[in-house]
Amino acid sequence: MVTATFRFDTTLDTFLPRERRGHTFAVPCARAATVKHMVEALGVPHTEVGPVTLDGRPAPLDELLADGASVHVTAVAPLVLASADARFVADAHLGGLARFLRMAGFDTIYDNAIDDAAVEAGARDDGRVALTRDRELLKRRGVLRGAYVRALKPEHQLQEVFLRFGLAASMRPFTLCLTCNAPLRTVAKAQVEAQLPPSVRASHAHFLTCDVCRGVFWQGSHWRRMRALLDGVAAPTPSAC
Repeated sequence: MVTATFRFDTTLDTFLPRERRGHTFAVPCARAATVKHMVEALGVPHTEVGPVTLDGRPAPLDELLADGASVHVTAVAPLVLASADARFVADAHLGGLARFLRMAGFDTIYDNAIDDAAVEAGARDDGRVALTRDRELLKRRGVLRGAYVRALKPEHQLQEVFLRFGLAASMRPFTLCLTCNAPLRTVAKAQVEAQLPPSVRASHAHFLTCDVCRGVFWQGSHWRRMRALLDGVAAPTPSAC
């Protein structure tokens, strides 16, 4: 065994036991332990880790720890995903967030029965960003990009993900089905008229449909509320200016 000392930025306190927050502490490590192995063993998923210094110099997560090593771990910084990379897979507890991301036009895989292995496969095989409130899921080897979602309410989760990945500029509202994640297309009113409530039939002329679930969508009161929500999360905040 070797001994190394660790210090984590306070923004990572969420993942640490209370007695290890805000100060440097020493822990025993296996001789073959890497920085990544120990950081995750201490509770912090690699997806939440920013630059690491080892004995005062920048170090990769796969570097081996020597006896007496001193490690400083910072939190990952927000980044702006390119449009092609802004694709997500959400765990079974983030259904509301998944629907909101689809509403904003971001391809998001979700199922209320999805398990951790499927989330990892989506991240590993399809290059998606894994979203979860399960820190152990983010420690899986196949999760190359991911985020621990701290907020509890879907509206706040959406804002958190927008800020973490700089999504505002890539938003394409109401282009994906909230249920199926399939593209929506414009459809003539005559083709869907039989599916419309009488009040909608009388007051609306423009409609979208999903070719997978056959859902029909129009710009009613629900659309206006969702539009206001998206405008709110896309607006710059004082901390982002």
